[in-house]
Amino acid sequence: MRVKRRIVEAVIILLCFILQGTVFQALSIGSITPNLLLIITVAFGFMQGKLSGLWIGFFCGILQDVFYGNLLGFYALIYLCIGYATGCCCKIFYDEEIRVPMLLVAVGDLLYGTMVYGMQFLMRGRLEFFYYFGRIAIPEMLYTVLITVIFYKLLFRLNKKMTELEMKERDSIWLKK
Repeated sequence: MRVKRRIVEAVIILLCFILQGTVFQALSIGSITPNLLLIITVAFGFMQGKLSGLWIGFFCGILQDVFYGNLLGFYALIYLCIGYATGCCCKIFYDEEIRVPMLLVAVGDLLYGTMVYGMQFLMRGRLEFFYYFGRIAIPEMLYTVLITVIFYKLLFRLNKKMTELEMKERDSIWLKK
């Protein structure tokens, strides 16, 4: 069943990557689009723990690096760290609660925006920090948090269903022995 879960997670990553690059580009507000890869990284890290958040974040980041990045591993490192950090909250809070993932997505998106600013703008001598945050980082964070409400509920239900199937399969294996 672990293999099935990994396949489902890979499909979700690819689907969100495609949606983020196509459909949500058309739904952009002032050239700001929600960060779906961040949402799934935070959601799975929060629901499944540090290791899952780390790996899902890594693969989301590698996808973004390969298709949109200038530096291979930059986005992978950012998403990996965010996934690991949100995974630390796995045992502390209940995953049914929507407010905690929304807060984690907001903090993760601000961290993401800060890292992107630091490496892609500040290092090139562009010092318009408040302009960047006011026009790009904060609106993206708000848009991403709004989309989190919908996506997190879907991901939560899917994760719950996968966990139930894993439990049934594990119980049936124990009953056969």
